[in-house]
Amino acid sequence: MDETGLSLTDIAIWLPAVAILILLLFSAFFSGSETALTAANRAKLHGMDGAGAKRALDLKEDNERLIGGILLGNNLANILATSLATALFTRLLGENGVAAATLVMTALVLIFAEVLPKTYAIINPERMAGFVAIPIGVVVRVLAPVVNFVRFIVRQTLRLFGVPTDPEAQIMAHDEIAEAITLHASEGGVEKDDRDRLLAALDLRIRTVEEVMIHRRNIEMIDADLPPEEILTACLRSPHTRIPVFRDEPENIVGVIHAKDLLRAVDKLVRGTSGGLAALAEFDVMDVVMEPWFVPDATTLDDQMRAFLLRHSHFALVVDEYGALQGLVTLEDILEEIVGDITDETDVEVEGIERMADGSILVDGKMSIRDLNRATDWALPDDEANTVAGLVIHVAQTIPTTGQVFSFDGFRIEVVERERNRLHKLRIRETG
Repeated sequence: MDETGLSLTDIAIWLPAVAILILLLFSAFFSGSETALTAANRAKLHGMDGAGAKRALDLKEDNERLIGGILLGNNLANILATSLATALFTRLLGENGVAAATLVMTALVLIFAEVLPKTYAIINPERMAGFVAIPIGVVVRVLAPVVNFVRFIVRQTLRLFGVPTDPEAQIMAHDEIAEAITLHASEGGVEKDDRDRLLAALDLRIRTVEEVMIHRRNIEMIDADLPPEEILTACLRSPHTRIPVFRDEPENIVGVIHAKDLLRAVDKLVRGTSGGLAALAEFDVMDVVMEPWFVPDATTLDDQMRAFLLRHSHFALVVDEYGALQGLVTLEDILEEIVGDITDETDVEVEGIERMADGSILVDGKMSIRDLNRATDWALPDDEANTVAGLVIHVAQTIPTTGQVFSFDGFRIEVVERERNRLHKLRIRETG
């Protein structure tokens, strides 16, 4: 017995017990840190002040190295604590010590080193991540050589089984945001309209102007060779302020006329001469047209919107790879992909969706699949076609006749009305 009153036997018991307690605290620290740093939201960490939040963001840049360092430290603490406990209980209980050590350490590790710290970390991920980031950063740096060796073995093993380990295969930021929005919408945390707008804004980078453009068949144009009076009348009757001008044939667009420029030119001509309205005979529409702006049909909506803002323009003509006119796109068309239809007092009302008593929906064939999915919360595929009629033609591989019915992807579509080669009305019912 020493001067403090403790015998060697007491020291042999209490010293391992204290060491086990300290190791359990380290294990709890590593377990909570792992959960906090993996669950912490990057956006929230970015908005936090302090070196801890910044360090947490740096650590999350290489999750594989972070997890490797934490798991290595956690396993070292657990294994060493279990070994000491086995030795301690064997000393106290003899052969029964191994079983007792297993039961006691399982309970202690499970409750105090795993469940408790991880539960707290889930409740306060960003706060705890900022608190533990600096010491965990030191641990990761110290254990880096061992972690790198372990990571090399893991990657080589995964490659043997054909599992990709390239970081580029990880979920991209846009996809992660979209999945989060969809999840919160399904749980009721985000309203349907908000979900649609947010997802549509993210989709601008993958959708093209071809999907939202006004088809060339529906473009209102003016013949440059028409008499000035007819050009003026056509502009005044049109609900649009910008109208393409062609010469000889509609494919040959020579300019775009703005209603305000036309009226200013006519007013200047009439007021500046003594001939009054008779002076209109001297008017040449080519003097006031703007140079047409042509864009490829494969341009993404995100790129096109940026181009609109850069050029301070709202109107572009869409051409295919051969330079043939396909349609036109405006800034409003792109914005409508996010916020829905934008109408004013001059817009012509377009027939939309008519809900029938039997639960089916009657739609115009030229309605876009995207708009239909938005209105009904359906998931009709839009990879092969932009309009509902285009989807039916793609499925049928021909132009169906009135009365034909098609079933695919959990939907039943009936051709209600056909005008020449165009599917005018379609009845759709969800069957899945």
